[in-house]
Amino acid sequence: MSVQVVCIIPSRYESTRFPGKPLADLCGKPMIQHVYERVLRAKTVSSAAVATDDERIFQAVQAFGGRAVMTSPRHRSGTDRIAEAVETLGLKDADIVVNIQGDQPLFEPSQVDEVVGPLLEDATIPMSTLIYRIVRDEEITHPNAVKVVFDERYDALYFSRATIPFVRDQDKRADYYKHHGIYAYRRAFLRTFTSLPEGMLERLEALEQLRVLENGYKIRVVITPHDSVEVDTPQELERVRRLIAGEEK
Repeated sequence: MSVQVVCIIPSRYESTRFPGKPLADLCGKPMIQHVYERVLRAKTVSSAAVATDDERIFQAVQAFGGRAVMTSPRHRSGTDRIAEAVETLGLKDADIVVNIQGDQPLFEPSQVDEVVGPLLEDATIPMSTLIYRIVRDEEITHPNAVKVVFDERYDALYFSRATIPFVRDQDKRADYYKHHGIYAYRRAFLRTFTSLPEGMLERLEALEQLRVLENGYKIRVVITPHDSVEVDTPQELERVRRLIAGEEK
């Protein structure tokens, strides 16, 4: 039985710091188009779609030839939005759904192949995500860089905005890893995930992946060699413009 890999890009127009972010012009294209086109360059991807609750984003995606799915405006997370979109796509339970945020227009297409690798190799793994070894010291303590620790099988033990692991003795050193928000789920597990109640740790840390761990399920982590720039403000969008133009490294 062949397994499809379908990438869904959740996309909202409203944003506290940057309203209309998905449609912001980035070198002649809306930012969401850069993400969509990069997704389709991944070797393992069968198809892609944008899941949105906004008619402006829906129309923009159709205008550049992409596929868009309208979803409810009441979803509490991007994962819930993706789960609704998947219902309309007719996927099998064994198919793999990849969640890629629309505010990472410079991610490497190979990262999609990296995150789906464990699920293609082992049918018992329900979910996977990417992590990156931190190289900028300020990210070790910054709460926006979500840290992760994992076991010998590369299954996540915990995700936190705090610095984990905490190194007690000064003569010891640790590698720190941050979570890179690209997920892959089996279609059947995505249905399970979104039916789970919100967890206490999820609520405290504001990290929805903790709902999975709190309910006893596994998340396989994959170390990617690629970092990614997230666009949360107009200033960050300008930096991405410079990176694309080769004016900054």
